[in-house]
Amino acid sequence: MTEMFADEDAARFFQMVQMLQRSTLLQMGYLPDQSGTYHYNMGEAREGIEVLRMFQRKTDGNLSSQETQMLRAVISELQMQFTQAPQRKRKRDEEAAQSDVIRETFSQPQDGPVEDLSTPVGGEEE
Repeated sequence: MTEMFADEDAARFFQMVQMLQRSTLLQMGYLPDQSGTYHYNMGEAREGIEVLRMFQRKTDGNLSSQETQMLRAVISELQMQFTQAPQRKRKRDEEAAQSDVIRETFSQPQDGPVEDLSTPVGGEEE
């Protein structure tokens, strides 16, 4: 990995930023955890972004152009994903609810939704 970076410290800096990025993406439901569960903890996600912004301020002038660009890009991407997280959660919740309806229909068909086919289309009997 150090071939991509100027030195070992640069590689470690990248690893640290990547670790915070992954944790933040996990907290905003962008990535599943190891068990496949999605989490939505927007307070933790916001804190992850703020920690990266603090690193950006504290390291200003001490990073290479590659490190500065990488940190700026990660923060920008996380901020964009943060704004999209509520919509992503709603969509995932809707899909889960629909999945529950389908599962219920097949596991207990007597309790599932029923379409009444006894009346012809148009409401008139023949």
